[in-house]
Amino acid sequence: MKIAIGSDHVGIELKPTIIEYLEELGHQVTDFGPFSAERTDYPVYGKKVAQEVASKNFDLGVLICGTGVGISISANKVHGIRAVVCSEPYSAKLSRQHNNTNILAFGSRVIGSELAKMIVKEWLEAEFEGERHSKRIEMIVEIEEENQ
Repeated sequence: MKIAIGSDHVGIELKPTIIEYLEELGHQVTDFGPFSAERTDYPVYGKKVAQEVASKNFDLGVLICGTGVGISISANKVHGIRAVVCSEPYSAKLSRQHNNTNILAFGSRVIGSELAKMIVKEWLEAEFEGERHSKRIEMIVEIEEENQ
């Protein structure tokens, strides 16, 4: 899979570990920044990754900031994005199975690298179950389209 990744200055320390892990799992990863620990704004990178995923240039995205919240909110403002913040593997798995999430976010101030890897693995291995969940995704898309 092609995976886009981004962070803010707080998430930059954890990002290389996640990139390396994704590559070990056989995925192609592109880093959309930042590339230094200089203070930056998470909406810039949330938007960059989200636009790449929404335009289908990448299959999925991973975002990292202090808590995962701000960067995921930014990503969710892009049409077609369903970003989830997860601090444990079970929610990550269900977010893919039930909500067909296409971006995973987490906080480097909330979880460590080993837990982050577990979350990423569960999220990537899960597949959208469709059926009853498809109707709900369609309802989300309708809300999105009503508010463009």
